[in-house]
Amino acid sequence: MTPASLTPAQIVAELDRYIVGQERAKRAVAIALRNRWRRQNLPPELRDEVAPKNIIMIGPTGVGKTEIARRLARLAQAPFIKVEASKYTEVGYVGRDVESMIRELTELAVNMVRAEKAAAVQERAEQLAEDRLLDLLLPRRSAEPYSSGSLEELGTPASREATREKLRAQLRAGRLDDRMVEIEVQQPVMPVVEVFSGQGLEEMGIHLKEMLGNLLPRHTRRRRVRVREARRLLAQEEAQKLVDQEEVVREAIQRVENSGIVFIDELDKIAGRETGHGPDVSREGVQRDLLPIVEGCAVTTKYGTVRTDHVLFIAAGAFHVTKPSDLIPELQGRFPIRVELDPLTREDFVRILTEPRNALVRQYVELLRTEQVTLEFTRDAIEAIAETAMRVNAATENIGARRLYTIMEKLLEEISFEAPEKPGTHVVIDAGYVHQRLADITRDQDLSRYIL
Repeated sequence: MTPASLTPAQIVAELDRYIVGQERAKRAVAIALRNRWRRQNLPPELRDEVAPKNIIMIGPTGVGKTEIARRLARLAQAPFIKVEASKYTEVGYVGRDVESMIRELTELAVNMVRAEKAAAVQERAEQLAEDRLLDLLLPRRSAEPYSSGSLEELGTPASREATREKLRAQLRAGRLDDRMVEIEVQQPVMPVVEVFSGQGLEEMGIHLKEMLGNLLPRHTRRRRVRVREARRLLAQEEAQKLVDQEEVVREAIQRVENSGIVFIDELDKIAGRETGHGPDVSREGVQRDLLPIVEGCAVTTKYGTVRTDHVLFIAAGAFHVTKPSDLIPELQGRFPIRVELDPLTREDFVRILTEPRNALVRQYVELLRTEQVTLEFTRDAIEAIAETAMRVNAATENIGARRLYTIMEKLLEEISFEAPEKPGTHVVIDAGYVHQRLADITRDQDLSRYIL
């Protein structure tokens, strides 16, 4: 089964491997992803009429909003970009143009498709790179016989071919990897400094870069490298030649338009009406600039026009001060699905530390294993870490699961520092060790504000 055809239950099961709790949010994004597959299987006349059901995830920081969106994109193998709404400004103010998020998404999709196409022709590219290397090691000009000390000189065409095959065998066996060769590599075109901002000017910058990129000649330079490095560089160059760049762009734009995902974080920062003064004067203007992108419009990119009608937008925000109803009504209507994420409990912290595939405890155990240090966490130690995280979050700023990162770093600071000098040791982290290392910080709330 392809990632695009995963059922909602299978999508939730995959998300469960990395994210603890938040079942409602997982179900919402799973249905949204499955609807994309359903839309692709509709008759053409109905397919364009089905709009994506955009989602707003509401919840405090550190409860899994960003992680859900990122894992969803990896699961779908879809172009995905995360942006912060607070980075954009209304037209007329200094800041980023909201259309730039689609340009960045398209650039990412092009790179994704190009890498896939290059991987598909990698075997052929390596064969061509091998032939080019043999031409370097054994020049074709018969007037200049090849000499390398241990290799026979050229004679008849038959002996030359025999020598070439002998070299090929040595090359494949890795016996020539350390030999130095001189190759020609393309110099990248000097990038144009991006000094354009704002609607219109940013588009002008795209066209200027394209124009200069086409006018400037592509320089090559000779490099003296080892055979193993030359083989890699030549294989990359041959793979790029084998890939049809127009097909790459065409497929990338199609992916963006039909399966692209834009995650807009900090949406609550641009909610609210105009105050008429101060730094938030453009908040409602940003919403109005964002509206056509979410509704569906044509965005000019350096690869061509990209339509956003079927791009899935997932927005997120804490909405402590504002609420979703403070957004302009038109934008509210483009996010029909609202999901509230639950605050994390002590039990959630324990699960986050141990259950996910990328669990923090496992990360630190494996990191220190590279130093031949065996790290073991007892159950009461994990519970003590979770309890400490809960108390510090309650006493200072609640940053959710991100608190565990700072606590784990502080807890294992001494062990991590001394690990290279103590290979072969076995360290047991128990509740007593946790309380000893974190006692002063958890006791002094003013200090913990700066350290944890």
